Amino acid sequence: MSLHIGAEKGQIAETVLMPGDPLRAEWAAHKFLENVECVNRVRGMLGFTGTWRGNRVTIQGSGMGMPSLSIYANELLKDYGAKTLIRIGSCGGMQKSVGIRDVIVAMTASTLSTPSIGMFREINFAPTANYELLRNAVASAERKGVTHHVGGIYSADVFYDERPDLNEQMTRHGILAVEMEAAELYILAARYQARALAVLTVSDHLQTGEALSADERETSFGDMVEMALEAAFPDA
Repeated sequence: MSLHIGAEKGQIAETVLMPGDPLRAEWAAHKFLENVECVNRVRGMLGFTGTWRGNRVTIQGSGMGMPSLSIYANELLKDYGAKTLIRIGSCGGMQKSVGIRDVIVAMTASTLSTPSIGMFREINFAPTANYELLRNAVASAERKGVTHHVGGIYSADVFYDERPDLNEQMTRHGILAVEMEAAELYILAARYQARALAVLTVSDHLQTGEALSADERETSFGDMVEMALEAAFPDA
């Protein structure tokens, strides 16, 4: 066990999908995995391990925001030996070409601040996805006919943003969407020589005001889960 994950050694797979919402982790595990076992209930941050097409997979909630994700990703990588972490979550569209329910495959993640910022001091470290995972996710989307976009996203450290000027600059510079976790995930993967990717479903749009309901956010994200699994196991 680690401080925030109650799983025993061997109960966490080397490939971990990380939704922010623990209930989304439960939904995805029971919908997509076989032989599912709940391996974490600490603080209600549910985690499940099962198999997908014969491959062991853990789906572990990360909570909201980079500080919360940093706790779980650090422990998964350092204490449980995870090798591949894929964030599956929602995001807010920032370009008019991006529609509700489209899937974003995040190549890069810009940010104002992450829990790791103090480590880099004067260096402006550029967090990026693992190319192999990204390529596999795009191939999966193309096979399925899923409307998807590949490019940069913005990882915000606040949900109720009061910086419209910053959003304008992100949009001006081609940022596809905003979310709250991927930049720190990519940094931690680099630190531990692991693979990371964020596959995100557009749940609301900053320009059009469109949004999915809470129930739709919970259960309508099947395409991105399948893309994440096929990214991790392209030969399955």
